[in-house]
Formats: sequence, structure tokens, C-alpha cells
Amino acid sequence: MYRNKTFNRKKVMIVFVAVFFIMMFLIGRLVYLMIFCSEYYGNKAENLHERERDIKAARGKLLDANGTVLATNKSVCTISVIHNQMEEPEKVIAMLVKELGISEEAARKRVEKVSSIERVKTNVAKETGDAIRAYGLSGVKVDEDYKRYYPYGTLASKVLGFTGADNQGILGLEVKYDEYLQGTNGKILTLTDARGIEIENAGESRLEPVNGYDLCLSLDYNIQMYCEQAAKKVCTKKSADSVSVIVMNPQNGELMAMVNYPEFDLNDPFTLVGDNGEAVSAEEKQNLLNKMWRNQCISDTYEPGSTFKIITAAAEEGVVKLDDAFFCPGYKIVEDRRIRCARTTGHGAETFETGIMNSCNPVFMELGERLGAENFVGYFKQFGLLSKTNIDLPGEAGTIMHKTENIGPVELATISFGQSFQITPIQLVTTVSSIINGGTRVTPHFGVSVQDADGNTAKTFSYETHENICTAETSETMRYLLEKVVSEGTGKNAKIEGFSIGGKTATSQTLPRSDHKYISSFLGFAPADNPQVLVLVVINNPQGIYYGGTIAAPVAKEIFENILPYLDK
Repeated sequence: MYRNKTFNRKKVMIVFVAVFFIMMFLIGRLVYLMIFCSEYYGNKAENLHERERDIKAARGKLLDANGTVLATNKSVCTISVIHNQMEEPEKVIAMLVKELGISEEAARKRVEKVSSIERVKTNVAKETGDAIRAYGLSGVKVDEDYKRYYPYGTLASKVLGFTGADNQGILGLEVKYDEYLQGTNGKILTLTDARGIEIENAGESRLEPVNGYDLCLSLDYNIQMYCEQAAKKVCTKKSADSVSVIVMNPQNGELMAMVNYPEFDLNDPFTLVGDNGEAVSAEEKQNLLNKMWRNQCISDTYEPGSTFKIITAAAEEGVVKLDDAFFCPGYKIVEDRRIRCARTTGHGAETFETGIMNSCNPVFMELGERLGAENFVGYFKQFGLLSKTNIDLPGEAGTIMHKTENIGPVELATISFGQSFQITPIQLVTTVSSIINGGTRVTPHFGVSVQDADGNTAKTFSYETHENICTAETSETMRYLLEKVVSEGTGKNAKIEGFSIGGKTATSQTLPRSDHKYISSFLGFAPADNPQVLVLVVINNPQGIYYGGTIAAPVAKEIFENILPYLDK
């Protein structure tokens, strides 16, 4: 009996000790959770009862050289529904169908979906958003948003680019400078109960958005308009496939205009130009859109033809003097090839100076032969032709050129007058700029600076330059020769009384040669003795007469007649 009592006491003591330690553990755990982890679990509880919505930041504007707004924002709305907060779902469905023009099936799918918040439609006109807000239906949210708007529609479409549904840049300058333009979204935080219903009188907490910077460009609205009008006129008149125009300051690389006609509507970038309603597959349409959006000035390579003779003539090997004598019978025999001059009857006796004025192929084939393949490729490197220009636009293509060991006599002869290799228009403009500006290779660009809404400059962009591309003496000689081309030679259709203009004409064929398609071009600059503006006109596949001096030079003349007085040059 005594043993049983002792045993029971021990048993009770063990249970008591066990309970004591369990209670102490629980108390300790409670203290730990309530004191040491209170902030962590408090935040978790708060997060469970918070609903977060974005406040969209306004995207920065695109401003031309004179402050003209080329891209801005329109106020729009995003319409959303919250399932747990709706008291009259059928009324909400009817309202969405009426105001947003969506089907009842689509509206019901959004309303009946159980989620924290369901987006119904974005980019809704502000007037429609205000009308929806006026219904006062619980569970319906109308949030302010922005939609990109381009006041001039098609102006510089392939340069400016456009944005997507989320207001992020997709093409052109919009994507290149997206980090500066996009800003930072704000937040709206509301408190809800366990059922997800907003707690009345709990208020909202807001994190205000930070709007994007405005981007200041060297592009000039007026010059761009002059160029687009000239491009449209010649494209229509000559039934050409397309026309490209570049206007640049050769001293610093600032681009004043870049045209790729036909342009597309930036406010409706997914509608094909000239769409006749013909049904095409999704893949085919995307290919057509990619072609429509393509900036030919930087993404398409071509054989530059005789405009490249500027670069051949600038080679400084001492292999030719201005008064060196040449003879052109209308062709030159190279190995087993008879390579003709543009003037098939020949130019007869001429000097190097008159040879460049006449754009004589045999003279330049002779010059290429004197230089040799290795030296010629060396000049390609020296002038920067084998590297990209690093223009501040996406999608730049590189030069397509033979390897040195693959350049035979025929290749050397054709390269010398701008055939059998390909460069982009922007590469030609950049390289010629370095030859006529005293020997400095500049980086072509549109971006000048970014500024805040008050006009305070936040960042000014700088661009790489390379000195001594050629000597100052060579640059002076080339300006002299190219002024002669316009005043007395093949470029006389670009001559303007009272202005000193230098330039070079070109006519080249596209591949395959059997298609008999041509590219007519003219590159000119003014004033000839101190170039401040350079213009390149490229006409793709003109019908009828296709010579650069006949159809491209007059287009450049028209552009110069408009922009030189405007720039007071």
C-alpha cells in the first residue's frame, strides 16, 4: 500500500514537471512571437489585408531641337473589377457591356472570376472612365493611366518609334532611351477584411509616381517636314519602292532629319500602310509589319555606287595628283572583264580633277589598281567603314565586305567605284562627314539631353569621336573637288545660285543584276568650304530614268533650298 502511494506521488510529480516545462515553452514561444517577431507577423497580416494598385507614371515627352513636342501622353483609364466587393454583379456586367462595348460573355467572365483584382480593359478614353465612375457601383475600379500620343502621326515614324500597351518602348528612340522616358509607377494601398472587402473609413495610402524625363532631340520638325515632302513627291513621281533622306551636321554628328518614305502612323502602328483589307496569316502580317517598321537608313545595306568615289579619292597614298592625266574610252579591261563607264562613248582625255567631276569609272579603277587591295582595306579600317557608327537607334547593320585575300583585280576595280560591297546610308554619311570636316569621325545621334518637367537638364549626352581620319589638307582638297562636281560636273542639278554646295551623284544596281533595278542617290553638303549640313537622298527602284544626277540631285536641291535659308547658312 505504501509503495503504491509513493509510486503515485512520483507519477504526479513527473506529470507536473512535464506540464510545467510545456507551459514554460509555450509562454516562451508566445513571448518570442509577440515581442521578437511582432513586426514580421504584423507585416504579414497587413499584407494579407492590403490590396495594391499601380498609379502609372507619365512617360517623358520627345522634344525636337526647338522644343516642339513630337511625342506626349493622353490621359486614359484602366477599368478593373474586384469579385469580393461587388454587390450587384448583374448591373456591373450590363454597365461594362454598354460602356466598354465588350460582349456579355467577356464581361461575365471578368466579373465572376474570383481574384484579388481583375483587369477588364486598358487604354479606355477618359470620358468613358468618368462615365463608369459615375455609376457608383461597388467593386468597380477606374484608375488613371496614360497612352502614348504622337501629334504629327507619321512624322519620323521609324526614328521616333512607338510604345506597347504597357507604355514601354518598342521601336526607335522610344526603346533606345526607355530608361530615361519611362519613369517609376506609384502605388495605391487599400485595407480589406478577411473576405477581401474594403474596410470603410480605413483610408488609402499612396506612393506617388515619378514621371519620366523628357528627351531633347537634334531632330528638327521643320527640316523633317521639308524632307518628307520632297521624298513623297519624288517617290510618287517616279513610282519608286521607297525614298530615304538623311540630314546631318557633319561637324558634330547631330541628325536633323531622317526620312524613310513611306512612313507609318505612330498612333496606329499595327495597321499596315496601304492595307486593302486582304486577309493574311498572323505570321505573314508580322513579317509585313517588321518590314514597315524597318529603318532603311540604318538597317539596310546597299552598294553606294559613285558616292563612294569620295572615299576612294580621299586615300592618302600619294598615288595621284589633281592634274594627273587619264584616258577614258568608255570602259576598262580587267582580267577577262570589260567594265564600262557610265558614259559608254567615253570621256576621252581627262585629269583626275575632271575625272571626279565626270564620275568616270575607269579613272577610279586606275586609282584602285594603284592603291592595291591591302592598302584599300587599310583605308576601310582607317575611315571606320568596317565598324558600326554606333548611332543611338537600335538595329544598325554592319558593312558587308570581302576579306582581303578574296579581293582580286576585278573586285578591286569594282570596289573603287562603289560596287561589290555594301554599306548602310548612315555609314556613308558618317564616313563622308569625317572626310569633309577636317578629319574627325563623329558619332551620328539624335539624343542631346534629358530634362525634368520644369526644364532642368538632368543629363547631357556625349558621343565618341576619332581624330585624324584624314589630314586637313586632304579634307580641303576633297571639299574643293566636290564643289566642282556640283558647279561644273554631274551634280549640277543640285546647284543653287548664291550658295556654295559640294556633292556627288551615284547610280547603282541592286542584286541580282538581272532584275534591272537601280538605286539613284546624291550626297551633298553646304557651305562647301565649311560644311554645316550634309544631305543624302537615296531613291530605291525608280521607274523610267534612274540616274542619280537626273532625279536624286534635284531632290537634294529642293531640300537645300528650304533648309539653308531656314538654318541661315
